[in-house]
Amino acid sequence: MSQLVFRQLFDPQSSTYTYLLGDAASGEALLIDPVFEQVRRDTALLRELGLRAIATLDTHVHADHVTGAWLIKAGSGSQIMLSAAAGATNADRLLRHGERVHFGARYVEVRATPGHTDGCLSFVLDDHSMAFTGDSLLIRGCGRTDFQQGSPAQLYRSVQQQILSLPQACLLYPAHDYRGLTVTSVAEERRYNPRLGGDVNEADFAGYMNNLGLPHPKLMDIAVPANLRCGRPEPDSAAAQQEPTWAPLSCSFGGIWEIQPAALDECLAANDQAIQLIDVREPAEFSDSALGHIPGARLLPLAELAARAGAEIAKDKPVVTICRSGARSAQATVLLQKSGFTQVANLAGGMLRWRAEGMGVEAGAQD
Repeated sequence: MSQLVFRQLFDPQSSTYTYLLGDAASGEALLIDPVFEQVRRDTALLRELGLRAIATLDTHVHADHVTGAWLIKAGSGSQIMLSAAAGATNADRLLRHGERVHFGARYVEVRATPGHTDGCLSFVLDDHSMAFTGDSLLIRGCGRTDFQQGSPAQLYRSVQQQILSLPQACLLYPAHDYRGLTVTSVAEERRYNPRLGGDVNEADFAGYMNNLGLPHPKLMDIAVPANLRCGRPEPDSAAAQQEPTWAPLSCSFGGIWEIQPAALDECLAANDQAIQLIDVREPAEFSDSALGHIPGARLLPLAELAARAGAEIAKDKPVVTICRSGARSAQATVLLQKSGFTQVANLAGGMLRWRAEGMGVEAGAQD
């Protein structure tokens, strides 16, 4: 069986887990429950792992965050998939119980698990080693049943028949956890889930769920309408993430904006005087003939950057930070952003890559 690439990602604002499933051989990947504000992170991870998102799968119409499905499709051409019972527009494929979603040589099986909402789905990996349960089954809990067509009786049957019927060793990954827990198993939930495990029957479960007394999610009035559009912003909305336009940049999974050596060289060749080149190495490195420095770069050692940046670097012009390998200059971008600089990028690979790709340099001390 083809090697599986698996990552569990977390959004701290909504306590939502996003799951990446990839087929290493083909490079095809799925994203389950992507979050709008985390799309840049997720696409950076896909790029760094050499994967391509072919589909996003939402387990249901969420009430506490907006899906990233539309943004990911806009950037990569991936298909948007969710339940046919969700009543959403803009989906490319409406899923039904028993269908399969393939990625490379692997697939997930679609299981309808309504009860939290009408359109709840769980996704079971082909070998039944793991399942993604959305809000239908949480770790030692489950999704609420008091809005969005919720039904305790329906949820009880869904969980018992479609999730807890899986092999005991099957790992279960929920859409949320508010305590920092990451994974459970069928065996654990059968035994320890206070709502659905042990000897709990449908009447016990209904009594429990009908007396939770929870307030409605704070973002429900925003999230549900947006998710019924699969995350597509309204035409006059400013919600779409703004990408930097002053240079061709990419954002790493670590959250650092980067510019490639060839792209920076093209900007400089076009006499772009707006870009400030800040070299954060030590003076001896800056003047050393082994690597030299980029013509026009200014030396501002990393240890002195925070104290000197406000007086010596213009905030209204873009900044590219530079070091030997790209590590110190990545930290320099963080320090500059904390100091109020909004147009900052790191030279990917530093002077090592700049020289390796044949770009021009100077040696000697700064004037």
